[in-house]
Amino acid sequence: MKYAIVDQSTCIACGACSVHAPDIFDYNDEGLAYVTLDNNQGDTPIPEQQEDNTIDAEHACPSLSIKIANHPFQGDPLKFES
Repeated sequence: MKYAIVDQSTCIACGACSVHAPDIFDYNDEGLAYVTLDNNQGDTPIPEQQEDNTIDAEHACPSLSIKIANHPFQGDPLKFES
């Protein structure tokens, strides 16, 4: 299982994520991207059929704001950063 979260402190609202994975990403009232499955908490597994699109979105993100991991983020986009 894969989990995703957007680090909104670095998001530049370019739209790349929603182009690659429109069923996973949307924009909040401030124009910042978020994961729609769990309101950007990173606790809900990405549906298997959406994993490739989500990974494509991560690779397309120019600000490296999309984080994907094999474990839940529990609301912290930096949880697995070293």
